[in-house]
Amino acid sequence: MKPIFVRGISIQFRLTLAVILSVVLMLSNNKLEPYRQSLSTLLSPIQYLANLPGVLLDRSAEAFATRDMLSLQNKELMRQQLMMSERLQRFEHLRQENDRLRALLGSPLHMDSRKVVAEVMEVASEPFRQYVVLNQGKSHGVFVGQPVVDAQGVVGQVTEVSEFTSRVLLVSDATHGIPVRVTRNDVRAIANGTGDIDEIELRHVAKSTDIVAGDLLVTSGLGQRFPEGYPVARVLSVKRDDGQNYAVINAQPLAALDRIRYVLLIWPDEEATEDVADNLIETSVEEQNNQASEEPQ
Repeated sequence: MKPIFVRGISIQFRLTLAVILSVVLMLSNNKLEPYRQSLSTLLSPIQYLANLPGVLLDRSAEAFATRDMLSLQNKELMRQQLMMSERLQRFEHLRQENDRLRALLGSPLHMDSRKVVAEVMEVASEPFRQYVVLNQGKSHGVFVGQPVVDAQGVVGQVTEVSEFTSRVLLVSDATHGIPVRVTRNDVRAIANGTGDIDEIELRHVAKSTDIVAGDLLVTSGLGQRFPEGYPVARVLSVKRDDGQNYAVINAQPLAALDRIRYVLLIWPDEEATEDVADNLIETSVEEQNNQASEEPQ
């Protein structure tokens, strides 16, 4: 008959065996490294399989979130498209009315000019100069004096051109000036940069001139550098001091000069330029004929 209780290995022997095995493993740690790497390589597919449910869950959640975001963006873009379509319809009506008025006045029509999108490569690093460098140059037809605008308004004009890049002087630079007019009453002035990225000023404007805060300033077309009608700035403040001959008028540029990335390079309307030149030649010829007919025989 077998005994009920069988005496096993003593606890002291087990402890001694565990200590001996631990010492052996510590001494042979470096030698076992290749075996551990091989074992890790063999077990890596199992690790990937174990991690697969979590990865699939994360990707599913991301896919649903992306889908919701795309759906919201699509709705917003559709809303903006409808608004822009409505604006285009109004602008088309205004363009047709403008064409009829210009025809009545006998002035040349301003045709659509050539425009090219350029990207800002570099921002001015000089403390007293405000300019940006574009990725369009002489090889793309860019020329010195070319007007540059963004989605909000006038950015500046090209001052230097290389083969593949060009430098644009911003309207806020202290050396920049641009002819403008007030859309409310067609008062004309010169807007000069102040060196502050968010401020320009109108100089030598009489105190009696009808300009108030909130007036929109657009290019006047004088000087034949900037096309007429492009937004430039909005008047912030008008100060009239009795001890001064001129008013102090400050305005804020509409273009995002401190964060522009893409701009439009505008080429002059060649057809309109040719029409103006032809009109000037015809006027000069008529004046000469009138003077010749008025001379005594």
